[in-house]
Amino acid sequence: MKKRPVSLLLLSLLFCTAFAGGRRGAGASCPSVADTVPDSVRSLYYYTEGLKQRQIKGDTVGAAASFRAAIGHDTTYAPAYYELAATWGESAPQRLDEVIRLSGTASRLDTTNKWYLQLYGQSLVLGSRYDRATEVYRRLTRLDPRNADHYRLLAALYEQLQRPTEALAVLDTATVRFGRLAPLEAMKQRLLLATGQYERATREAEALVAAEPYEASHRLALGQIYERTGRDSMAQATYSRAVALAPGDLTTLAVVGDYYNRKRNYRAFLSITRRLFESDALSVEGKVSQFERLTSDVRFYREYYLQINELAELLALKYPQDPSVADLYGQHLIASGELDKALSLYKAHTSDRPAVKRYFTMVIDIESYKQRPDSAERYVQEAQRLFPDDAEFRIARGHLHAYAKRYNEAVKSYRASLPYATTDSLRGVIWGYIGDSYYGAGETRRCYKAYDRSLRYWLENAMVLNNYAYFLAEEGRRLGEALDLSGRAVALEGNNPTYLDTYGWVLYKLGRIEEAKKTMQLAISLDGGRSADLQLHYGDILAASGERFMAEVYWRKALENGYEDPEAISQRFERLQAESPNAKERNTPRK
Repeated sequence: MKKRPVSLLLLSLLFCTAFAGGRRGAGASCPSVADTVPDSVRSLYYYTEGLKQRQIKGDTVGAAASFRAAIGHDTTYAPAYYELAATWGESAPQRLDEVIRLSGTASRLDTTNKWYLQLYGQSLVLGSRYDRATEVYRRLTRLDPRNADHYRLLAALYEQLQRPTEALAVLDTATVRFGRLAPLEAMKQRLLLATGQYERATREAEALVAAEPYEASHRLALGQIYERTGRDSMAQATYSRAVALAPGDLTTLAVVGDYYNRKRNYRAFLSITRRLFESDALSVEGKVSQFERLTSDVRFYREYYLQINELAELLALKYPQDPSVADLYGQHLIASGELDKALSLYKAHTSDRPAVKRYFTMVIDIESYKQRPDSAERYVQEAQRLFPDDAEFRIARGHLHAYAKRYNEAVKSYRASLPYATTDSLRGVIWGYIGDSYYGAGETRRCYKAYDRSLRYWLENAMVLNNYAYFLAEEGRRLGEALDLSGRAVALEGNNPTYLDTYGWVLYKLGRIEEAKKTMQLAISLDGGRSADLQLHYGDILAASGERFMAEVYWRKALENGYEDPEAISQRFERLQAESPNAKERNTPRK
């Protein structure tokens, strides 16, 4: 009897399966379809069913069961081992050990199948079993010698195993077989440099440039070798040529920019950065992040202001509606001292929709700084209309009243913001502002109650702790408590000269002069001589410790820095003069 082809048999099985349900009778026994398949092709049947379930239905669990059934029927059926390994590799990466076992079995059962061997090699690499993977890829280079990727992976495995000589031999073989392929040549150059073979690395890179003179990546590789071997003029010329060949390529610009940065050739570096900013390939987020890094160092910002200014203007022109760029440019204008331009920029953007809070915040802050409360109030009202559930702008109204010393109105505005506060820390901040306003109004009892309430909401509010301690010290009340409050503020922000000043001042009020002196020395050092209040306090502490000459020096510094009550300093000099009759007339400053 003539045998039917297997394909016809499978089609017949599929056809019969489609109508199997219609032939059942009530109570009749129902053998499975697999039982009707001849034993000689049953593994093939299970294997085919597995492919259908995975590829058509997306049922990896059912597919795995069918592949296991094929293996159960015939333990030498290599395709089922391979497909089961591939199924687990895709759907259950945690079963890597089983994938390695299955793919290894498939490759042993069919030693000529490159796909089986390739899956086995990939699984071994994923499992970090590099020695075994190396043997597999050596076999693959013999079994499939026209696949350059096998050579690349074999060389990478030798490199991982710290066998660079063998890795280079593999890459040399690949060059002979395939010619110069950029990924393999890049790996070869890295290995040559790692093993100190600089001359050979140079020759290889120069040959690659000669073979493909218009490929910028080859120039980059050669430039890196020149740089590594100390030939900076050749490196710079090679990098410049790479930029000329690929003026908008991000990789080229990044590599060359890093080179100029390392060499501290910042003008060239910023020129490359401008090219990056002109390119649409780099995202606006990437450009903003780069600009922020450039401006984080104040000295660098100042020295290269003109080029950085060009970058800021370029971004503002290129992305006029992007909120992050608008804010970047506004902050740049403020840092440049062009406050009016920054204000105009932020005001222009307050009409953007959807509205951006940051624009309104900056307008209100600048107008407040310029002491234009009416204008600031208009923008506060508009912001409240656009952001009715936001506490920030109700707080801002309170600040406006406090700046104008309308403290009772400030308290009302701050209290009105409390229902909109969404966190306890913000409630603590607002009660701190309320306490400050009460103190400004001369209502110290209410001030301290507000501070107590603030600290119940937010125990680590350093500003409230500091202010509370200072006001108590000024009144000479509850000094032990003031020292504890101030100490907590310093513990939270130990490098804050204002908080250290308060701590030193409380120690002074307690009569602990030497401790106060040491604390104030640190505060003065951190402050850098900017605060007249700190200089006045330090002068008082020095006078109390008997260092009259140095006390006078710091009182004079306080005067020079614009201390708000020069009469109080004059009184100190007069008092010191009265206590020391021999003091010279010239020590008394003019009013």
